[in-house]
Amino acid sequence: MSDHVYKKIELVGSSKESIEAAAQNAVTTASKTVRNMRWLEVGEIRGHIVDGQVEHWQVGVKIGFTLDSKD
Repeated sequence: MSDHVYKKIELVGSSKESIEAAAQNAVTTASKTVRNMRWLEVGEIRGHIVDGQVEHWQVGVKIGFTLDSKD
C-alpha cells in the first residue's frame, strides 16, 4: 500500500431539519463529483433566524479525500 496524499475542500451545507442534516447535505452533494472522500471536519455552525425562530442551519465543513495515484 502506498502513502496517501490528501486534499481538503471547504463547503457549507444547509438544512431546515438539523445540523447533522446540513453536514450530510454537503457530503451527499460533494460525493456526486468528488472521489475518494475519507473524512470531514466541522468548523462552523450557523443558524438563520426568521420571526424569532431558527429557519435553517448552515454548517461549514472541510472534506478530506485522497488523490488518485499512478500505482
